[in-house]
Amino acid sequence: MTMPMDQNHQQHQEAWSRGTQVVANYNFEGSSPDDLPFKKGDVLTIVQPTKDPNWYKGKNESGKEGMVPATYVQKRKEVHLQAMPWYHGKISREEAEALLNDFREEGDFLVRDSVHFQGDYTLSIYFEGMVDHYRIIAKHNKLEVDGGDCLFDNLIQLVEHYQNDADGLCTKLIRALPKKGDSFGAVRIQDFEAGGWVIQKKDLQEIELIGRGEFGDVYKGLYKNQFVAVKQLKDQDRAAQAFLKEASVMTSLRHPNLVQLIGVVLGDTIRLVTEFMGKGNLVEYLRSRGRSVIQKKDQIDFATDTCAAMEYLESKKLVHRDLAARNILINENNTAKVSDFGLAKYGDYSTEGGKFPIKWTAPEALKNNNFSNKSDMWSYGILLWELYSFGRVPYPRIPLADVVMHVEKGYRMEAPEGCPKQIYSLMLRAWNLNPAERPTFKEALQELQNLRSTTV
Repeated sequence: MTMPMDQNHQQHQEAWSRGTQVVANYNFEGSSPDDLPFKKGDVLTIVQPTKDPNWYKGKNESGKEGMVPATYVQKRKEVHLQAMPWYHGKISREEAEALLNDFREEGDFLVRDSVHFQGDYTLSIYFEGMVDHYRIIAKHNKLEVDGGDCLFDNLIQLVEHYQNDADGLCTKLIRALPKKGDSFGAVRIQDFEAGGWVIQKKDLQEIELIGRGEFGDVYKGLYKNQFVAVKQLKDQDRAAQAFLKEASVMTSLRHPNLVQLIGVVLGDTIRLVTEFMGKGNLVEYLRSRGRSVIQKKDQIDFATDTCAAMEYLESKKLVHRDLAARNILINENNTAKVSDFGLAKYGDYSTEGGKFPIKWTAPEALKNNNFSNKSDMWSYGILLWELYSFGRVPYPRIPLADVVMHVEKGYRMEAPEGCPKQIYSLMLRAWNLNPAERPTFKEALQELQNLRSTTV
């Protein structure tokens, strides 16, 4: 089995291991029964290398296996956020002027959220003893400086342009005034294309509306003869970057208990295409079936599946921030998977503003915006309570405004009826006011696996 090769063509940077995902750059018809035919854009999984470095054994999304020529495919690449140290988020005009007047250097600049136009930005520049402000308008998934002629995909592209050329501004952008603390990032659309994540709209069929999310509607769809979930961005102008950030996080994640990103459809309407979870979210699953259908074995399976996913995120120092039963999805095989990475971010960090689900969020995160894997563990304790109470809303009979006060005074929810002692013990440890005293997901997973082995 041989294939013509350009001697100067380097097929790939490294040998691909079992489980590596690759995307086809060309159509391949195959020349023998051992080959695996595929079309450009198909996603394949490497089953094993062969003695010939130009060929791999792979399988397609239907599970069919065969030989794959290495030069016809590329490894899928993670899409990373690009740093934006000059982005200061929600600060006022007065605060921006005070910061720039502290340094008084010609061409110093920062970018902030627009105070008067939600979804737009403001570029503030120090020049000739004054601070000039320019509105950056978000329109049709593009950005432009008010009065300018150029359109940009994101803030990074815009800033780079005006660093090279004033192009109608009072001066070129010379020195970024960095924000202390948070590091913000932006996503470049071309990185999804280069990474092999782009799906063509013509290959995707939307069948029916199945839900509504923070950013837009979710449809059941069909892609390459498999059912998928299609999350469609509702407000292009204001949410495109947040939507793409969720997708960028998902490109770096691969675990059997995380909902997998299949690809992104770009264009006038951005769509995130993920695996389809036929039994919906865990809250509705619990409430619609109840104790007569759901057994203790199901509950410990769901608890362990979720914890396994969170242990994986913990190992990658990724904080979910919105862990709750509503964000756990169940597939036809009764496997639970963590979804909704719209708020996820790497590392311990603080964030300004934003609304968080109070009953699920750790006290230190609510009070100080300090999110970590340990604040995720607090949320996991609440999720366990939801699971063993068959989908009840946490803190029943306590007004929402009083929950934090009760918790800080030592109140903890009682064990749900029939909840195993080991599970309730884990909940209580997850709800320790001192984050350092809470278990890690790795520790919790070991306990749950032991309990699962004895649950019938």
